[in-house]
Amino acid sequence: MSTTDNSTKVLSPTKLAHVVLHTHQYDRMLQFYTRFLGANIVFENGHLAFLSYDEEHHRIAIISIPGMKEKDPQTSGLGHISFAYDSLKDLCASYKQRKMLGMEPGWCVNHGPTTSLYYCDPDGNSIEIQVDNFETNGEATAFMMASFERNPLGVDFDIEELCRKVERGEDEGELKRPKVEIVRNRPEDLVRAARLMQQGTTGL
Repeated sequence: MSTTDNSTKVLSPTKLAHVVLHTHQYDRMLQFYTRFLGANIVFENGHLAFLSYDEEHHRIAIISIPGMKEKDPQTSGLGHISFAYDSLKDLCASYKQRKMLGMEPGWCVNHGPTTSLYYCDPDGNSIEIQVDNFETNGEATAFMMASFERNPLGVDFDIEELCRKVERGEDEGELKRPKVEIVRNRPEDLVRAARLMQQGTTGL
């Protein structure tokens, strides 16, 4: 069956609405996501919480289920959740605010399409905060199709150095420019990336 056959293609959703997290440590997860996202608690009853940080009535739901076991990082499942900012200035401001709360990223990487920081929640789930490096999705897609064969993961960077450059007023377009000089397309590179995504501190 052709994936481009419009007669069989499923109608696509208009947006990603929310993410639900099951946890064995409800209070810590609720505190973490409320602080990490600057979110409001829309509803909470001691074992179920809905959080919102924008126009959606809830973006994150946290549920405590009796008998829930600790997450095994070697088990297949969700890779990470990603949240976007409009500029490097905002990314750096949020980084510094989280750092004041004891939350620090385990990996800072220019993926090519995005400039990204990876954190880890109390259950070991990875969280990405990112800024788009291109003005349009079309430009990002073209870059991925042309350049990802060599390096689909990206190039690490020092977030403190990046923020100093942003504060000095250096051009954000230049600071976000994709870098592909490092070859990262081996299975062991994916293992390294997965490990770094889980090394952030939670501040709890």
